[in-house]
Amino acid sequence: MTTGTTGTSLRVGLIGYGLAGSVFHAPLIAATEGLTLDTVVTANPERQEQARTEFPDVRLAARPDELFGRAGELDLIVIASPNKTHVPLAAAALETGLPVVVDKPLAGTAAEARELAALAERRGLLLSVFQNRRWDNDFLTLRKLLAEGALGDVWRFESRFERWRPQLKGGWRESGDPTEIGGLLYDLGSHVVDQALVLFGPATRVYAESDIRRPGAETDDDTFIAITHAGGVRSHLYVSATAAQLGPRFRVLGSRAGYVKHGLDPQEAALREGRRPGSGWGAEPESLWGRLGSGESPLTGGGTPVPTLPGDYPAYYAAVADAVTGAGPNPVTASAAADTLDVLEAARRSARDGVAVTL
Repeated sequence: MTTGTTGTSLRVGLIGYGLAGSVFHAPLIAATEGLTLDTVVTANPERQEQARTEFPDVRLAARPDELFGRAGELDLIVIASPNKTHVPLAAAALETGLPVVVDKPLAGTAAEARELAALAERRGLLLSVFQNRRWDNDFLTLRKLLAEGALGDVWRFESRFERWRPQLKGGWRESGDPTEIGGLLYDLGSHVVDQALVLFGPATRVYAESDIRRPGAETDDDTFIAITHAGGVRSHLYVSATAAQLGPRFRVLGSRAGYVKHGLDPQEAALREGRRPGSGWGAEPESLWGRLGSGESPLTGGGTPVPTLPGDYPAYYAAVADAVTGAGPNPVTASAAADTLDVLEAARRSARDGVAVTL
């Protein structure tokens, strides 16, 4: 493995400088010890100027081919371009001999994801998927509670990623063209399904309801997914852009106690506002802590407040840097991404045909 110009820092080429590239990937790469944001690829003049302003030392390229043409000057490619480009760009990067991080979803199908995983294995290269929500504050806190046995045997996991966006924004994410891989099922659904599988293991059965609610919308904006896990836990997952009243982010029911947590992790909002990882990053006020208890409503002060662990998106890229240099494991494997896509494909079929799908 080559190292960067400093002798210790890995040089990163970032493809795409829209929401994912500019808000999430570029700031987190730049904040990670051992990584240097070397090149940003975007053909949009305004985004080029934005990248130059935010990262004065960064190099710019208009097309991915320019990046691949000087692969020997880079150590890692990050793909944050539209979903339909993920597979061809990841394959091209791997063929040039470079490790790759791909924003979720890795692909449109599980089969494509597994083909990419096989290519990476043949080339002996890292292929990792950016599932930043594994480092949300509430998810880290819930994992800790589960490890401690605080809930007993978990029976049901309810997870909501809801927003109130009654007006369409436009763009490929809301396109009805299947080749764009848009819609909430593959967007926010990628997060909530991945979290459920990490927490409670493989899915054996999937049922889903998916609707297009907003006037003029072309793809799903209100979707429910029910997963039966091999271990017996049932996950009920909601993703919506049409929730006029937001439900709890997590409601987890077990044989000993339940845990209820409201509100979203603060890291995305902080990144959108231009704040960068540092002291106090990912922390939330005590007023937003979830509650653990039994037989009581957290809305009336029942249960015991559980301090929320700080969210830690920077941990993902720190783990990637370790994985590229052989100092640690891949933080999110392509195989795990394929398992998530198995569920998403089953959910799409279930919603379309009105049946439960056995995996």
